[in-house]
Amino acid sequence: MKVLLLTGLGALFFSYYWDDNFDPAGLQGARVLLTGASTGIGEELAYLYARLGAHLVLTAHTEALLQKVVGNCRKLGAPKVFFIAADMASPEVPERVVRFALDKLGGLDYLVLNHLGATPAGTRSRSVQATRWLLQVNFLSYVQLTSLALPILTDSKGSLVVVSSLLGHVPTSFSSPYSAAKFALDGFFGSLRRELDVQDVNVAITMCVLGLRDRASTAEGVR
Repeated sequence: MKVLLLTGLGALFFSYYWDDNFDPAGLQGARVLLTGASTGIGEELAYLYARLGAHLVLTAHTEALLQKVVGNCRKLGAPKVFFIAADMASPEVPERVVRFALDKLGGLDYLVLNHLGATPAGTRSRSVQATRWLLQVNFLSYVQLTSLALPILTDSKGSLVVVSSLLGHVPTSFSSPYSAAKFALDGFFGSLRRELDVQDVNVAITMCVLGLRDRASTAEGVR
């Protein structure tokens, strides 16, 4: 079964850290809040950050899966790993997640936004109800988390990483609400990057676009 994943997780890190002066040791002790961390790309990113010695707060919808990822991160050498189960469909949740991360880590150097939601069961894919839900999970919660974390990232001269989708650039049939949310991500963070540059705010914004790839081969490609 195919899901929207990067064409190789290594390519994501390669493109994000494409800098002649990049030193992986610079992530040792970095404070990272990573969403959508229980499976897929988010899980593999958590393991990469753990290997590099980052301090992690992981969040996703399912607590049991998060607990497994936390245990694996500790085995891989992460000095600190915390988790908070959270449903981004609830508008009050992003603030709770950011407050939790600040309480546990004392600040943030990286905000990595990776969570997503498909059309909820029992709703028509193009209904107003489904569209509102998809926009909250896949767009508005990203905006909320960014707005809450941006002052902290500004203080730390940190980085914001947004994992998006090819469907935010190339619309396809039967994906209209989801595609709309991903187009919105591209527009919002593209504009925000320009605004921060004009204001001389030293926060990097990186957009990572997912292609079509099955999870097993993606994970295998970065081992």
